[in-house]
Parts: sequence; C-alpha cells; structure tokens
Amino acid sequence: MILSKKRRELVAGLLGLLVTTAAIAWCLLHRQWWGAIACALLWIYLFVLIINSAEKTDKIVLEFVEAVKYNDFSKSYNTAQSSGDMKKLLIGLNSITDRFKALNKERKAENIYLQTILETVGIGIISFDDNTGNINWMNESFKKITDIPYFRNIGALEKRNPDFLNLLLKLEPGQTEVFNFKKGMLDEKLLATAALFATNGKTDKLISLQNVKETLDENESIAWQKLLNVMTHEIMNSVAPISSLADTLKKQLEPGENEAPPVIEPEDLKLGLETIKKRSEGLQRFAITYRNLNKITKPVLKKVLASDIFDNLQNLMQPTLDQKSIELDVILKDPFLSIHVDTSLIEQVLINLMTNAIEAVRTSARPRIILSAFMDADKACIKVADNGMGVPPDIADQIFIPFFSTRKNGNGIGLSLCKQIMILHKGSIQMKSKEGEGTVFLLHF
Repeated sequence: MILSKKRRELVAGLLGLLVTTAAIAWCLLHRQWWGAIACALLWIYLFVLIINSAEKTDKIVLEFVEAVKYNDFSKSYNTAQSSGDMKKLLIGLNSITDRFKALNKERKAENIYLQTILETVGIGIISFDDNTGNINWMNESFKKITDIPYFRNIGALEKRNPDFLNLLLKLEPGQTEVFNFKKGMLDEKLLATAALFATNGKTDKLISLQNVKETLDENESIAWQKLLNVMTHEIMNSVAPISSLADTLKKQLEPGENEAPPVIEPEDLKLGLETIKKRSEGLQRFAITYRNLNKITKPVLKKVLASDIFDNLQNLMQPTLDQKSIELDVILKDPFLSIHVDTSLIEQVLINLMTNAIEAVRTSARPRIILSAFMDADKACIKVADNGMGVPPDIADQIFIPFFSTRKNGNGIGLSLCKQIMILHKGSIQMKSKEGEGTVFLLHF
C-alpha cells in the first residue's frame, strides 16, 4: 500500500538522519573535521530526500484536486518513469481523468442533442435571470414567433412591446395564459407557460410560447358549427309549426275564386292564435336564455372550505333527494380541504350537476349519488357521480354545447353554463360515463 511504503521510507530516512547525526558527533569528538563535513552534507541530503518523498504524493494529489475543481482534465501522468505504489497511484489518477473526459464528452453530446431539439421545435423558449433580467438563452422559434431579434436583457422589450414584457414578468410558475400578440399587421394568439428553476445560486425563469391561433380558430369554427346546428334545430322546431298554422288560418280566412266566404269558428281561431303566441314566446325565451348565458360576471374568488359548500348544497337538495328516495353519499377525507372559488357560481354548477344526476337515476333500482372532494395531483377536485343510465357515446361530445339536451323539457343550458363558469375559474369540467352504469363529472380547480 502507498501509506505503508511511505512509512517505510520515512523510518529509513529517520534512521539515516540518526546515524549521520551520531557520525557527525563522533567526528567532532575525534576532531575529524572533513568527516564531520561529509556527514553533515549526507544529513542534509537525507533530510531533503525525506521532505521531497513526503511531498511528492501530496503534490500530485493536490494538482489532481485542482484540475477537478476547474474541470481541467487535459493533463495525464507519465507512468513509465514510476514504479511500485507510485505507479499504481498515477495509473489510478489517469483512469479517473479518462472517466471524467468521457463523462464530459457525453454531457456535451447530450447538450448538443438537447439544444438541437430546442432550436428546431416549433415552441418558442426563453430563459432569463428572474432578478436581473439578463437573458441566458432563447431559441430561434421564440424570435420567429415574436418577430423580435436577440436581446441581452428582458428589459429591452419595454420599448418594443411593454404589454408583452409585463406578461412575461408577472406570469407565475405553472400558470398558462392565452393572450393577443400583434406581429406586424397580424393579430396572433399565443399560449405562454412559465417555470422557475435554480442554477448556480440564482433563480432563472423559463417561458415557453406557442402560436395557437390556428388551433383556436379551428376549435371555434367547430364550436360555432355545433351551436348553429342546435340553434337551427330549436328555431325550426318553433318556426315550422308557426308557419304551418298561420298558413292554415290564412286559407280558412281567405275564400278562393267562386267560393263562398269561409266559416271559421271563433274558438278555432283563438286556439290557432294562442298556439302561435306560445311558440313565439318560446322563441323569445330561447333568445333571452342565450343572451343571459353570455352575461356571467367575473367571479369573485375567495378561499372556501369544501365542507361548507357541501353543507349548503346538501341542505338545499336533501328534500328533493328524500322525496325521490335517492341516497346521497358525501365523501370528504380532508375536512380542511379548501378551494379558491366564487361560492355562488360554484354552487350553481353543483346544483346543475346534482339536478342532472337526480334525473339520471330515476330508473335505477337503488338510486345513489356520490359527492366528494379531494386533491388530484396538485389540484383540488370535486366529483359528482351517479349510478344512472349513463350518457350514450354518440352524444357525449355534445353535452356542453348550448341548448343541446337529451331531456324532453330540457333547455340545454345547464352544462354549458357549468363549463363557462369553470373556464372563468381557470378550471375544467370533465365527464366520464358508461352507458348502463352511471356518469361521473369532475371539476378541477
């Protein structure tokens, strides 16, 4: 071992010093001046040899540590002129150096691969110091999406686009926001997402940008098409009978050529006019409902216990549940679970979902509704589940369209209203259903 050899060399050196010291003393006693001088020179030589031997290994190790500290692995140790344990040490240090070189090479290859991906991906990415605003890196897609060339500090956007700068600075980690961005003569829709991470003792902010205008336009077009189909259906259902009835009344009131004046009973005329009136009022209610659907105010969010929301909902719905012999299970494992919501709007959502669930379980042998709240990943979630007849797969993607309803007397507003309220909360509403087994609605906040 290296330590045992050094110990042997040290012991041998010390013995040599002791012997030469005794020799010097003997020469001095016997007045052998030249012998004393020779022994003194030998003593100095042995002393220097011991010091060099002791420091040689330490010097090599310290040099290696310094190289590792500054990530410098260019030096390799010559083992041809060494032997024994020193040679083993140098071989070991060379092996470590070669391993670090390989790791650095792999890391550089990975960095090049990752940077190539980030440069070619269609999502714009920028990273900057969250405190100083200094730009660490941005890819070509960011420059292309924003039509802004490279800049050294995020503050440079103040003159170009102050609103865009304000959004980048205020966007919270994990937050996603869609905003309008003017690019030349074009108005684009950009989706921005932020993240924070710490590197080298500083906090960096990462922003990703994606142009979603085409996707939003396509989705909006599909939504409008579905909405117009439903509205056309609703309007035609009222207009067609009105037109037909008015035409019938007209024929009864207007005689044809060479025909005697028609005789129409006042009751028949009254009945026809009342039918037209009812249909017209139905169309008017349809228009008012559509107008009100777009008048939902901005929610006033506050921290509310889920248990308080459930208590209010249960007090309101329990009489109806008892009347229809429906079992309600409220599951809340964490009684202190809280969510940031507008209480009145969320209660309206839950009332709609409960009303739908009550209607869905009307044919169940043992009707049951489950109301629960829990944390799903990092989001609060409220679940409304029933063991009703379920939603047919062919209409599952239409249930949130305004005025679409599977019930004979339904107005098709409830679920559309629920979705709009959840969007205002920056949350989501999802439905999972299996025909014949039941339906689950999930509200994520």
